[in-house]
Amino acid sequence: MSHTVIGMPGHPASPATERSMDRIRFHYEVEKRLARRLMDSSPEERRHLYTTVYDELFRVVEDHPQHRVKHDDDTTKIDRQLKLVRPLVKSTDVFLEIGAGDCKLSMAIAPHVRHVVAIDVSPEIVTTKGLPGNVEVMISDGTSIPVEPGSADFVYSNQLMEHLHPDDAVAQVRNIFEALRPGGRYMCITPNRLHGPHDVSRHFNKIAEGLHLREYSYRELGDLFQQVGFRKVDALVASRGVKLFMAPLATMLPLESAIGRMTQLSKFLKKAKATNVLLGVKAIAYK
Repeated sequence: MSHTVIGMPGHPASPATERSMDRIRFHYEVEKRLARRLMDSSPEERRHLYTTVYDELFRVVEDHPQHRVKHDDDTTKIDRQLKLVRPLVKSTDVFLEIGAGDCKLSMAIAPHVRHVVAIDVSPEIVTTKGLPGNVEVMISDGTSIPVEPGSADFVYSNQLMEHLHPDDAVAQVRNIFEALRPGGRYMCITPNRLHGPHDVSRHFNKIAEGLHLREYSYRELGDLFQQVGFRKVDALVASRGVKLFMAPLATMLPLESAIGRMTQLSKFLKKAKATNVLLGVKAIAYK
């Protein structure tokens, strides 16, 4: 998987049974330092800083959980993503994956669409060998979407938004909007801050302080999408790649608020699988 911000998957810290608390704290302190570096940087600096930061993270934290991702686990994740996305696309679609990394999802979706553009920030990370003929790789500076305006039918990102500087998140979503044709859709999957944090901070604090530079609720993500011009946003509730239901995002907000209040009172509820299913943000925005 990519180890830059654009392609960085979610990386919950390993349980204490796998790593000592001293090692987890070391990981936490490294991420806090790198996060501050990103948050204090200028937009111009961040064009190259994301790659530098994640390269340093994986070099310094030698026992980072991402080093130990198993092939079978990775295959399962791709299968679940494909199961979720495939019913939403058509054979005539141009599909953009932001944060393509090793391009496994791009390759998996390629037989089901007309053309795939796999976007990441580092040419060193993105897979280019063995790609199907209808998969094209493009390099981004972290916020740009380097395709013709109005050329994409479906844009997809998974575990990406939380790694972006908040200013870059706004810029990127605006660029996604411009890349979509009228009626095009953007599917964004990101952890919900109301039962977070979801980075290594979870062991030490109630808010994300590491390289989840900002975690979002459904309400906050919906406001962001509305800000850049999307006309409608749906919430997709799913488990293990299986769609449970889809509803207008507005109908999820009272439930999100209620569960958010309850998780503040109950650690058990905060960690419960049902909470993750209901509050795990899977939003589809329509241009």
